[in-house]
Amino acid sequence: MAFLSRERLIQMGFESLGDNVLISDKASLYNVGRIAIGSHVRIDDFCVLSAGQGGIEIGSYIHIAVYTSLIGKGKIILRDYVNISSRVSIYSSNDDYSGAYMTNPMVPEQFTNVLYEDVLLFEHVIVGSGTVILPGSVLNRGVAIGALSLVNSEIPEFEIHAGVPTKFKRKRLEKLTILEDNLKYDKSK
Repeated sequence: MAFLSRERLIQMGFESLGDNVLISDKASLYNVGRIAIGSHVRIDDFCVLSAGQGGIEIGSYIHIAVYTSLIGKGKIILRDYVNISSRVSIYSSNDDYSGAYMTNPMVPEQFTNVLYEDVLLFEHVIVGSGTVILPGSVLNRGVAIGALSLVNSEIPEFEIHAGVPTKFKRKRLEKLTILEDNLKYDKSK
């Protein structure tokens, strides 16, 4: 995988850009002026980040795997240590499927009823392959989502959920917070 050079990333005009940012030259990024990226972030091939009015905020120590998309008019926030597996779709906008309105972005806005809500993934969230996260979803600290799931609500801290729609499976271990402290201690040396 070839990554864009630091110089090229700076030229793109991100809202902010940390250190050690690796973005594939095969990723597609739109409205980069509304995308903030922390440090130690990797975005793989064929990812699409399309920032709407709310923008996209990506913390530090983040991996966004191949074929993932972050799209919508609302704000999408990924806090530190988030891991997004391949083919995950995160939406902060959603058409009205009821039939009472028309759909798709090429139809004038007065004929549609698009829902816009922020999406927030707190620290240490991991999302399994093929998962869809809908507008308004909140994945609190330490949440794990199983592969091929549909998230459409708020998930409590350190819980593992999976399914369509997601259901609670069990509590998640919190040992990773000790490892986070160790990482911060190692960096301070």
